[in-house]
Order: sequence, then C-alpha cells, then structure tokens
Amino acid sequence: LGESEVGHFSDGEVCASIYETVRGSDIFLIQSTCSPVNDNLMELLIMIDALKRASAGRITAVMPYFGYARQDRKTKPRDPISAKLVANLITRAGADRVLTMDLHANQIQGFFDIPVDNLLGSPLFVNEFFRKYAAIQDETMVVSPDVGSVARARAFAQKLAMPLAIVDKRRQKANSSEVMNIIGDVRDKHVILLDDMVDTGGSLCHAAKALVDIGKAKSVTACATHGLLSGPAVQRISDSVLDEVVFLDTIPPKPGMKCDKIRYISVAHLFAEAISHIYEETSVSRLFS
Repeated sequence: LGESEVGHFSDGEVCASIYETVRGSDIFLIQSTCSPVNDNLMELLIMIDALKRASAGRITAVMPYFGYARQDRKTKPRDPISAKLVANLITRAGADRVLTMDLHANQIQGFFDIPVDNLLGSPLFVNEFFRKYAAIQDETMVVSPDVGSVARARAFAQKLAMPLAIVDKRRQKANSSEVMNIIGDVRDKHVILLDDMVDTGGSLCHAAKALVDIGKAKSVTACATHGLLSGPAVQRISDSVLDEVVFLDTIPPKPGMKCDKIRYISVAHLFAEAISHIYEETSVSRLFS
C-alpha cells in the first residue's frame, strides 16, 4: 500500500501528497466515486495528476463503483451526457486504464479512449445463492425488477438453472416507479430479485411488494452490486416484505447503519485477482465467468 495522503484546504479544495517515489511504477489507484460523488471524483482526478507528474509508469483507476453512470444518454432536449464527460476527465487527467464493476450500461466502456475492464458481480451472487437454494432449486425463480435488466437477470438465471420472471413497471419521474404487471408465474416460489444498484430503494421495495401481493410469491430476496442507499432507502428496506438484501461492498456501508435485512459480500479478492492479472499482463477474461 503506497504512502500517500489526501486532504482538504480550509476552502474545501482537495490536496494530495505522495510520500514515496513512484517513478516508472505500475500504480493502481482505488476509489469508488460514490457519495460524496464530486469530492471523491476530484480526489481521484487530482491523485492521477499527481502520480502522472511524478513520472508513474502506468496508472490504473480502480473504480468499484463508477459515479454518473446513469447519465449515459440524453432523455430530453438539452440534457448532458455526464458519464462521457467523466470518462473524458479521467482520461485527460492521465489514467492509462480503468477497472470497474457492473457499469449501469455496458456501452459506457465506449466512452473511454483507454482500455476498460468491467468486472461482473453476478458470479459472486451465483456462488452465494447456489448454496442457499440448493435444496429447493425447483421452487426458486430469478426475477428482473424491470425490462432493462432482463439480459443481466437471464444470464444469472441460466447460471443457477432457474426460470425467469419480469416485473413490468412504468417510471413516472426520477427515483419513483409504479409497478404495472408481473410477466411469469411466481406463485408459491422463492424469488431472487437481481439489480445492478439500489439507490432510494423505491423500485426494489415496490417490485417485492407486487411479487408477494399480486404474484403470491412465498418469499423475496434481493441482490444488487451497488448499494447507494440514498435518503430513505434503509428504512424502506427495513419496512418492506423483503427477507434479505445482499450487496457487494463496491460502496462502503453507511456508518452507523442498522438493518438486519442488509448483508454485504466482499469484492476484495475479485479486484485483487484482476489487479494481479493486469500487473502481470495476463488475461482477465476468466474473471467474467
């Protein structure tokens, strides 16, 4: 672990100090750009710049969670495409490669002019739920919380050898959703809801409620790679019909968070293996299976 320090001046500006030589070194700079997103992003950019000016050999930005990923297209006139702007900033700052996990849209890899390795979190969930539901596999289903997540959920269901259902919802405005219908028969089934991230928790909790109330599911467990848990998310999960929500620790758990339904799985070993392959310049493709 490198000797360095990141701090702030009295006016809020970020400052970075590197306390050892990095000349010609292969640097892996680990920073999830989660809340506070802008502070963490600036810390990352300034550290990259400091290392580049110190003649580092190669700089890999390891971003377990890539902030601004949901702003990946224009949904109405005069909208920004902030994910592309952030990609430009990271590239221009001097990063030579990006290592991340479960981008909100895989196309974001094309926003970069440098190599991007987008690791998948689903193999970790496959291992977890294969053991948990081995005895009742025939009574278990994977459910996609919306139509946009079907491809991800289908691949997950195939690995678990389970059928797939879909919650069809209509989003009226940002951070709110209205469940409309359930495509598939989940009656008396143990349901696994799979998503890439949980922000305010509204969509997840509404989908779980619909699966129990409308679909008559026996139980609902959820899993998501990134647990942003903004605003009332933790309380919503506590009050919901969900039995358990499993996150990967790409975003650190909130300090003092108390919720018996939330559990975390570490991604440290997966990122460590990816970093090792990048450093040794060997293939990382087997980490995607």
